[in-house]
Amino acid sequence: MQITSSSDDEHEYICTQYDKDRAESLGLLKMDLLGLRTLTVIDDALKMIAKNQKVDLDINKIDLHDKKTCEMLSEGDTAAVFQMESEGMTRLMKQLAPTGFEDLIPLVALYRPGPLGSGMAEDFISGRHGKRTAAVLHPLLEPIVADTYGVILYQEQVMQITSALAGFTLGEADILRRAMGKKKAKELDSMKEKFLKGAKELHGIKQDVAEKIFALLQHFAGYGFNKSHSAAYALVAYQTAYLKAHYPVEYMAAFLNSIIDTAEKVSWYISVCENMGIKVLPPNVNASEAGFAVDGKAIRFGMGGIKSVGDIAVDSIIKEREKHGFYKDFFDFTKRVDSTKVNKRVVENLIKSGSLDSFGAKRSQLLAVMDNALELAAARQNDLASGQIGLFGEEEVETMDSMMLPNVPELPTLELLRLEKELIGFYVTGHPLDAYRETLQHLTPLSKLNEENLGTACRLPWVVLLAIISCVLLKMVTGWLISF
Repeated sequence: MQITSSSDDEHEYICTQYDKDRAESLGLLKMDLLGLRTLTVIDDALKMIAKNQKVDLDINKIDLHDKKTCEMLSEGDTAAVFQMESEGMTRLMKQLAPTGFEDLIPLVALYRPGPLGSGMAEDFISGRHGKRTAAVLHPLLEPIVADTYGVILYQEQVMQITSALAGFTLGEADILRRAMGKKKAKELDSMKEKFLKGAKELHGIKQDVAEKIFALLQHFAGYGFNKSHSAAYALVAYQTAYLKAHYPVEYMAAFLNSIIDTAEKVSWYISVCENMGIKVLPPNVNASEAGFAVDGKAIRFGMGGIKSVGDIAVDSIIKEREKHGFYKDFFDFTKRVDSTKVNKRVVENLIKSGSLDSFGAKRSQLLAVMDNALELAAARQNDLASGQIGLFGEEEVETMDSMMLPNVPELPTLELLRLEKELIGFYVTGHPLDAYRETLQHLTPLSKLNEENLGTACRLPWVVLLAIISCVLLKMVTGWLISF
């Protein structure tokens, strides 16, 4: 053991290197503190709701039996809902068909390998819908397992049963519950004797019945889940579902901000937004914030999500915009932003991602004048810093103001799309398969294939053929562009 202590004016701190089991054996309180980004998502969503909807929503006072929320969950619409997104959990959710927050509590406990593999989940759901009546071994068990339809689902139930039937204190019941869960044979043997004796003395329960109950407890104790933990997680899950059901734009914007550093996830959840009917607008230096933000009934992509455009550059762009108004055009933008924070690579990626499209110029035109514009802007800012703007700066400003965009063709469509996908994770101006959209609409989707149409002249091979042709064409065009 190593103990160190340090002190300041008011407090003294003691640190120990005991492991958790030894700390517990000494009677010390062991606490697991979990940090959930979902709590930040909820807080951010509430702030957006207050700002955009003018609704001061108290998340702790929402209706815990909200019909719209429960219908959404029962339909399997669980994307971006805390703890409820996986395919297995979604399937379980649809089978359960929740009518309120309380129904989510057992879901957290049921969706684990033990309960799923042992049939507990099926028994619970059957009981929930009145398709199964559980037989209990003793009347004293009925009020304890009534809410879980005869299934001993929670660790607390194991403790309640031992206390009610055999007179165990809650401390003794907890020791027995742990011994069962960890299969500690020596402890179990001694406590089994106490359980059988207590059950007989207190309630006259015959030994064979008491042994069956004890065996049942042992069976379920290995699968038992802490109900208080399950309830806390279920509440957070319900709160996220409520926000998604009633304030989808604000909630999804907040959720996207929580994963903004993971391009693959951002791309996936943008498709989720589109399926929800929420349009995700491309980044725009005159409209975007650092993160995703609500823009009317749509979500505006945040500049912080653009590849290689860091927080310092984004912060500088936004502060200048807030201080002196919208950027009028590309040259006004390069002239005003701090060149020490918004460097060439940042500007290049802003152009390629479509963040400057609102200026009305082609991206190829902006790329063509970018170097000259940035050099003149940097020279002007250096003169301002050194106090020489009166000697040379006016001439440079006039030069920038008189710069013309060259008459050059726009980049090929596939290249524009490739850059958008690479820099922001989704396509802004179109999709590589747009040219085939009309043809694809007449084909049979995979989701609609069944025994009836599998034997007909199914057009599935054409889907595969077109996909292959598209990939080949895209690769050929990309290779041709790189060669130049």
